[in-house]
Amino acid sequence: MTTTRPAAPAGDAVEHRQCDGALVRAFGFLGKRWNGMLLAVLGQGPAGFAELKRALGISDSVLSDRLAELAGADLVARTVVAGPPLSVTYALTDAGEALLPALRALGDWARVNLTDERCAGLR
Repeated sequence: MTTTRPAAPAGDAVEHRQCDGALVRAFGFLGKRWNGMLLAVLGQGPAGFAELKRALGISDSVLSDRLAELAGADLVARTVVAGPPLSVTYALTDAGEALLPALRALGDWARVNLTDERCAGLR
């Protein structure tokens, strides 16, 4: 089934569509591989580096880069507890917590609309 759009009336100015700049920034940041998933895992509570690595199956260098990027954006806080032994914990900040409802809604949408059959061509 094909649909056609009605032609604009002659003489009318053509409307130019734009994407919301805030949405562009959000997807530019959260669309970067691992960032959204890392925030979702931290939404389950504070975690150490090794626990995050296990949960995501991500390399040390990429995890370190993503955590630094998320901390720089004030979405994740890094807490060092002088030991012995020394330990480092990562947790969401208030701004990171504020993203959780959107991440959960996106996950709910994906469970319904991005089934394995529908995504076969995306791999």
